Amino acid sequence: MSERVTVEERGAIAVLTLNRPERLNALDYATNDRLLALLDRIEGEPGIRAVILTGAGDRAFSAGGDIHEFTESIRRGAEEAVREFCRRGQAMTARLESFSRPVIAAVNGIAYGGGCEITEAVHLAIASDRAMFAKPEIRIGIPPTFGGTQRLPRLAGRKRALELLLTGDAFTPQRALELGLVNAVVPHQDLLPAAFSLAERILQHSPLAASRIIGAVTRGLNTTIHEGLAIEREQFARMAGTADALEGLTAWIERRQPVYSGT
Repeated sequence: MSERVTVEERGAIAVLTLNRPERLNALDYATNDRLLALLDRIEGEPGIRAVILTGAGDRAFSAGGDIHEFTESIRRGAEEAVREFCRRGQAMTARLESFSRPVIAAVNGIAYGGGCEITEAVHLAIASDRAMFAKPEIRIGIPPTFGGTQRLPRLAGRKRALELLLTGDAFTPQRALELGLVNAVVPHQDLLPAAFSLAERILQHSPLAASRIIGAVTRGLNTTIHEGLAIEREQFARMAGTADALEGLTAWIERRQPVYSGT
């Protein structure tokens, strides 16, 4: 059996590919677990400073959860379904959302259900002009389970999110851009180059500063502005004593490009 998620390291960037093209890269339990394990491994490798997540083949980023598999969990009862399916999927999207290095989704085809929820959770996303999105869970009699009822309203607004959640209608990458679900839409052949270009623009800067920004934004979204500002101060304080902060400031004063050590 081929790996459910493959990994390729290109310099400081790790490319993770959902690898079930014959099943439209559906997220079965083994795929979820493999993705979590790879994220844990990458986080322990200081040389990897950004992640690009995409799907194998030309048809799908991910069609969502593996319906055949989670239907069996549901048949065994709600407690089993929550443990095996819902908690596993929520843990995966939460891990992507809080990952300490930038995660960029390169959405190469359909992103339905859990595939759309991954797109919502990651830090940045670029869509192929062939991509299509949907929140189709209502069509099979369930609500979204990987965070879609919570993240999409935060991105798109309550009414626009509810229209998509309650109808299950598919929507275009241009609509996803309007809703704030993706950062850009590019021609299909330019998708991975565009994702790498975005990652490389980020890699010019301090990896510690990038991590502090991700932490402040992710934690602050779920708090009041007062609490969010406290988080911002905390992240600044953690950064202020680092070699990277001093190098960035010194390089600016000396009118040169900074050389960051990640310390």
